[in-house]
Amino acid sequence: MKDSPEYLQKKAFVERLMTFYGRNVAVELLEDPNITVHKVHLSDANRMEGIVKKIIRLAQERDVTIAYHDKAALSRISKNAKHDQGVAVDVLSQRYLHVNFITESFAKGYRLLALEGIHNPQNLGMIIRSAAAGKIDGIILPKKNSAKLSALVMKASAGTLFKIDIFYCDTLLSALTSLVKEAEIFALSSHARKSLETLSLPKRSIFVLGNESEGVSAELLSLCHESIAIPMNRGVESLNVAVTAALIAFKA
Repeated sequence: MKDSPEYLQKKAFVERLMTFYGRNVAVELLEDPNITVHKVHLSDANRMEGIVKKIIRLAQERDVTIAYHDKAALSRISKNAKHDQGVAVDVLSQRYLHVNFITESFAKGYRLLALEGIHNPQNLGMIIRSAAAGKIDGIILPKKNSAKLSALVMKASAGTLFKIDIFYCDTLLSALTSLVKEAEIFALSSHARKSLETLSLPKRSIFVLGNESEGVSAELLSLCHESIAIPMNRGVESLNVAVTAALIAFKA
């Protein structure tokens, strides 16, 4: 049975929502007029006082829907019952897009980072910060095998999470397969012979970064047009992935 247009439209909308948890994070999001808060979720076990009362007031002032849930239901929304503090917030970002929007978003070309296996939220946040500050146009981030966009990521990004396009996909393999004919894809590898320093950037380029322990997987390497390395001195073998991302972001 074919899905109805209404269902597909609703599914696409839900996929674009980013859910954050925690009371202080909720206040921070609601106090920022540049952030579109779609819905606030509260546990019905919360005492309606103090910061919870403030969250309710801020949501009402912005005409944001407030939904109340039991603890179990809220934990399914926040996906972190241990730390959600009975609060979750859905944010709709105009910069959180499906990977299919890459081509139409950058008619004149692009420089993107594709992140594989970046599970540390601090690293992800720092990568986002460097990308936003530098010459990166967007980040391809899989929904699987990756840190989730969370309060920790938002904090580590120093407020830049909503300042750069983030393109989501189920897997990097499927995303890069769809882009391999229109962009030059480079894998970062300490074993590569070609250097980032001497690389001449094409009109459309994607840099694939893996985590520090495993690097870029063999299946993604098979899609890359070339592997490149960052030259290092004094026998240093590798860099933190966030540092690598920063060097790419500021390459001339």
